[in-house]
Amino acid sequence: MAECRLQLLGPVQLFAGDVAVPIGGPGVRGLLALLALKPGKVVGLDEIIDALWGHDPPATARTIVHGNVSHLRRILRDVDGPSILTTPPGYLLAVEPERVDVHRARGLLDQASLAAPETAAALLAEALALWQGPALGGVPDSLRAPELEDLRLAVHGARVDADLDLGRHAELIVELSPIVRADPLAERTAGQLMRALYHAGRRGDALELYRTVSRATLRTLGVEPGAELRWLHERVLNDDLPERPEAALSRESAAVDERGQPVSQLPAAVPSLAGRADELAWLDGLVTRAEAGETTIAVVTGTAGVGKSTLVVWWAHRVAPRFPDGVLFASLRGFDPHHPPLEPADLLTQFLLGLGVETAKIPELLHERVALYRSLIAGRRMLVLLDDARTAEQVRPLLPPSARTMTVVTSRSRLDGLAVSNAAKQRVLGTLAPDDAVRLIEELAGPAALNHALARLCGYLPLALRIAGARLSASAQRTAEELVDELGNERTRLAGLQVDGADDGVRAAFDVSFRGLPGEIAETFLQLGAVPGVLVGPHLMAAVAQIPVAEARRRLRALAAHNLIEETARDVFAPHDLVWLYLRELAEHELGEKERDEALGWTVRYYQAVADRARRRLGHVADPLDFTGVLADEAMPPLTGFAEAQDWFAAEWPNLLAALDAAYAAGRHDDVWRLALLGHTYRVVCPLLDEWTRMADLGVEAAEAAGDVEGQCWLRLARCEIALAFDLPGYGFADAERAAALAAGSADTRLTTSADVHLGRALSRRGEHQKAIDRLAKAIAEAPDVTLRGQALGSCAQAEKRAGRLAEAVAHQLAGLEIDRSLGDDDRVVVALDKLADLNLRAGDLEAAERHVWEAIDLAISREFVAREGALRLTLGRVLRTRGDLDGAREQLALSVRIYERVHPKLVGEVRSELAELQ
Repeated sequence: MAECRLQLLGPVQLFAGDVAVPIGGPGVRGLLALLALKPGKVVGLDEIIDALWGHDPPATARTIVHGNVSHLRRILRDVDGPSILTTPPGYLLAVEPERVDVHRARGLLDQASLAAPETAAALLAEALALWQGPALGGVPDSLRAPELEDLRLAVHGARVDADLDLGRHAELIVELSPIVRADPLAERTAGQLMRALYHAGRRGDALELYRTVSRATLRTLGVEPGAELRWLHERVLNDDLPERPEAALSRESAAVDERGQPVSQLPAAVPSLAGRADELAWLDGLVTRAEAGETTIAVVTGTAGVGKSTLVVWWAHRVAPRFPDGVLFASLRGFDPHHPPLEPADLLTQFLLGLGVETAKIPELLHERVALYRSLIAGRRMLVLLDDARTAEQVRPLLPPSARTMTVVTSRSRLDGLAVSNAAKQRVLGTLAPDDAVRLIEELAGPAALNHALARLCGYLPLALRIAGARLSASAQRTAEELVDELGNERTRLAGLQVDGADDGVRAAFDVSFRGLPGEIAETFLQLGAVPGVLVGPHLMAAVAQIPVAEARRRLRALAAHNLIEETARDVFAPHDLVWLYLRELAEHELGEKERDEALGWTVRYYQAVADRARRRLGHVADPLDFTGVLADEAMPPLTGFAEAQDWFAAEWPNLLAALDAAYAAGRHDDVWRLALLGHTYRVVCPLLDEWTRMADLGVEAAEAAGDVEGQCWLRLARCEIALAFDLPGYGFADAERAAALAAGSADTRLTTSADVHLGRALSRRGEHQKAIDRLAKAIAEAPDVTLRGQALGSCAQAEKRAGRLAEAVAHQLAGLEIDRSLGDDDRVVVALDKLADLNLRAGDLEAAERHVWEAIDLAISREFVAREGALRLTLGRVLRTRGDLDGAREQLALSVRIYERVHPKLVGEVRSELAELQ
């Protein structure tokens, strides 16, 4: 099948080879664009809704997105395209970046920056050809990506620069003249046209062009053109404009050292840089803006050890020729474990000495040093690197006044103040991609089969990767297997990522960040270490810290601003893997046992309260557990409907399991079985065998340890439900029989009826039809509410079907369906419709069977009942086969196979066999 590619630079389209594949309307196109802009990265559901509808999304926005995702998945499956993965808190498009034209263009721009002019011009022309009209055509108006226009301008500007270097002046005059006439404020393009005119022998036209641009900027902006354009004008007036921009400034105005060379204070760079293509392209784009006369300040921020300084220094060596007046560098020691942060006065002394000022002539007062520094670099094209800043206040006196000078700041904190007061552009540096992480290890220690495992254990954090590589290379006796074993133990991993200097390891780097936090923020960070799981939101943090939700959100965002945790989606915070281990160690050593136990207790109570609220949005529940009074409404997520509740469970499931494990280890057995039963309701709707089984087994063990008979009954019925859902041996009969025996003396009719329903279902699957029907008839008659009566009716219908009593089965199934509809229980409605379709198929009513199954499929897709959809596709395939539509049957069975491969691997063989019969 032809390779798929995605077009965003023009009308949003999916191509299979050169053939456009219809994908749908603006909402579907917008969703695909959002995912393709971030290939391999999770795009949160809230982010998708904000982008597609702005500040006024419809009440059904989540349902619409779920349905559109399902629609796109079907289209992509049909053309063997990339997959859309559900990855809480949103979705991820698993596609190679080069298959998306945006990322292809960025790659070509990056290649061109290192190529000779002729090669660069060809690469950039190829990149420009990717634009097939205005970017993101055909998507909702609320979806904007201004960075794509910035990318087009950067590619076009770089291509024009390459053509200028190749002397293609006449062609450029024809190309650029209409662009500048249409937008005389585009100063970079105007400057390029001035160069082309001048070198084509049209000096007078170049001067007239400057006058036109100058009048436009004065009239529109009230200012003269930028420094770069004014400098070009001066050179054209003097008739001494050089061919190459690197030679643009005369050495008379440059900052020089004693040898007459431009000042260069850069420290040594690493021999090669692993990965970081996107970040390098971003920095290169800012250089282009600086060359066009824009004031440019970049802040590269990220957690300790992520490689901020390494990236910036390596990049600075590469682009230094584009700053002919030199490069200034200073370490601000913002997070130095041995020294306090440098004062601006001391840093200015360092810079002034580098700029050639004699020691005796350096002013005493800070403001005088600032004035002298700014006067010396005014009008020059320089690069200023300010490494390891602690605060915005430390940086501001060092910011150059010239639009021709670019400043790059690195910090563990976000320095939001610079973005507000100085329009600084920010970039958060993440960990390396897996292949780039392996490459970094191999640079130090050479290739090895276990390097991928080693990189994963290092969390892809560059500092950890360098330590691991150094440890391997330093000892011929140490093997990768030994180091993987050492780091594989979470309790010794941080110790394994330590080198000889006590302050040079990963733990020490994190410790410096923690010790610098304000008191209440440090307290919250410590409490995080006592919370099971790796994700936390403001509602959970509020419960643990016993503070209002708004205050918890503020503290979590303060920690994110210090890059100790990351806000991966709105109100979803997570630490890096190694920070998570550091947190655990920190809480263990600095919190008392009572404090840790209180944190665990509030975590469990929070999940009990919110899981109970969420499961009641998924459908009616049969068990008596009720946690509605544990937390106030404002202390919990609102979860107003089915989709929100389903999303909450999906996002929080790993944390729920972690809370269960931690509570069991702490001997909180009553809490464990109750929380397991609450989570069971979600897994009935969204079944996953391993996780569901693990939770139910733990619940049974906890109920037995607590000596709670009713808890044992409910959790054994949960295990029976799993066996019935996945056709496990015995169909859960032993658990159902034991639960029925335990419940026999109970006064709770909900429990006894539930036990009868499960035991009847198990008997039916074992072929004991009359016993099953009798037991289920008893459940129908004795059911204390409509919820259990509906379950008993549906189960009885299935038992009657197996006994060959189709008329009674249809009647009971219809009665059960009406109850499910009245309760608004969509999951049970889907199941009932599927069973009703199967009954109609067996009774020969093919029209009714197809009608029921299509209704169920539409509902399952809108609710993202993936496992249910697999069963429904199988039913529909059987209906179509019976009707003689073999092509349609093959299509539906193939879809069922694909779904079952992911969620029902034990059942996929049966479906494959049916599909093979149709080939």
